[in-house]
Amino acid sequence: MNATNFDVSGKVAVVTGAGGIICGVMAREMAKAGMKVALLDLFLEGAQKIAGEICAAGGEAVAVQANVLDKESLTKACQAVTDRFGKVDVLVNGAGGNKKEATTSAEMSFFDIPIDAMKWVFDLNVIGAVMTTQAFGMEIAKSGGVVINIASMATYHPLTNTIAYSGAKAAVANFTQWMAVHFNQNYSKNIRVNAIAPGFLLTNQNRFLMQKEDGSPTERGERVLAKTPMGRYGEPEEMAGPVLWLCSDAASFVNGAIIPIDGGFSAYWGV
Repeated sequence: MNATNFDVSGKVAVVTGAGGIICGVMAREMAKAGMKVALLDLFLEGAQKIAGEICAAGGEAVAVQANVLDKESLTKACQAVTDRFGKVDVLVNGAGGNKKEATTSAEMSFFDIPIDAMKWVFDLNVIGAVMTTQAFGMEIAKSGGVVINIASMATYHPLTNTIAYSGAKAAVANFTQWMAVHFNQNYSKNIRVNAIAPGFLLTNQNRFLMQKEDGSPTERGERVLAKTPMGRYGEPEEMAGPVLWLCSDAASFVNGAIIPIDGGFSAYWGV
């Protein structure tokens, strides 16, 4: 291992939820760094667009349709990736999100939250990561590769209103640490399983909580910005650098870690 080796060129990465903004940016940055990228998404149009842009810029990418909650779909996706690239070095479990119906608000009392909405959030964020790791895990084991999950600020402390999302992201962190140990003890000492915990970005899943229709911050948005020492929201591109580091040999002894990328949010208690 070379602790100063940030080179990831030639590595094969699988990114789920790759048609979305954050994971789409990750895929683009991976390709710029010389990685071969398989963009997995339930809705293929977005992943195909990004894969096309990567290839047009001289990179290597393929879009593959996959449902992270369907074992057969994931098995087929794994076969498609290995047929195309021959191996899998990195898995980013990027598929995830929140649901307005699973979030308390003036219109939605805790007592009225539909359990189906709660299950939807838990399934997508937790079960989806588990099932995808099951599908691609043996390929990761062969290469002594890397799994990267997506945690959240809600991993550290439950955020008000987001009952399902907070619980699910706490579970993602626990699964990350459990899998880091399990893979090393049972399959390969070289596998690393980590997670990043993004701070607050304006995304489709949280914009309704953070920003009014006129673009001004909601009361919640004002509180988030006040508790972020850097005083701003993060950008999707700012998630990519730490991900590339985790993919590289420069992070060769980083395992079972949850890396906050949050502008200092998790370090500041407001006083």
